Amino acid sequence: MRVHLVDGTYELFRAHFSQRPPKRVALADGPLDVKATVGLVAAMLALLHDPDEAVTHLAIAFDNPIASFRNELFDGYKSDEGVPPDLRKQFDLAELAMRALGIVVWSMARWEADDALATGAARFSAQVDQVRILTPDKDLGQCVVGTRVVQVDRMRRKLIDEDAVRTVRGVPPSSIPDLLGLVGDTADGIPGLAGFGAKSAAAVLARWGTIERIPDDAAKWDVKVAGAPRLAATLAAQRADALLYKKLATLVTDVPLRESLEELEHRGVPRESFETLCTQLDSSDLRTRPVRFRS
Repeated sequence: MRVHLVDGTYELFRAHFSQRPPKRVALADGPLDVKATVGLVAAMLALLHDPDEAVTHLAIAFDNPIASFRNELFDGYKSDEGVPPDLRKQFDLAELAMRALGIVVWSMARWEADDALATGAARFSAQVDQVRILTPDKDLGQCVVGTRVVQVDRMRRKLIDEDAVRTVRGVPPSSIPDLLGLVGDTADGIPGLAGFGAKSAAAVLARWGTIERIPDDAAKWDVKVAGAPRLAATLAAQRADALLYKKLATLVTDVPLRESLEELEHRGVPRESFETLCTQLDSSDLRTRPVRFRS
């Protein structure tokens, strides 16, 4: 048995910025372009009917709002600022749409969607044959364990297991937060340390594993890294910053999620809620999608 954990925020943004034409509907709060929600629903229906994925147990996580405890730790961390208004207005609607499909929704406010996915992976990995985290987000690489916990990039049709993380990032999954602490992550507003690139950071972490263990003195760096004296001096001067960035990149694995594995079982789409959703979104296209309704 496998469990599928979906990054709903990623899927919603991907649908919004897709080539799908705008879809304006009249809602209680006024007209709104709901193409992101329509695209998300279509993507989840496709997933539920994908014979290769063979979904039986499923949850989807959202950032709602795009803010978390990490914003209290670092002012520059990602937030709702800059999110297109039409997209921001669909956050609640997207969650309602997923519940209408009979999918368990993890709505995050204090934590992030990534934390929910990391918690789900940690909680259920011993109970199933495989946990499949559906997102290409490099943050989630820290959750990968052998071939038991993997990432799936559905858009590029890639499966990312532990060997793939090591090949692509140059470090094991456990060092991903350290890597992001040094290199930064522009998507999350983590600046990293000046001068550290993916190759140099991976080289020192492949040797020492964590930021804490990297020596201040470049003379002790027994790995070949271009500009080692400069990088060592930068790290020595800004180690506290690097450790803060690492903390920002480290996912929480004990978010208080209510549902058990049994409650993640998808027993089919509730017909009445699905038809109501299609009416609300004014989408005849969704009505014609293949749907496995609950018996």
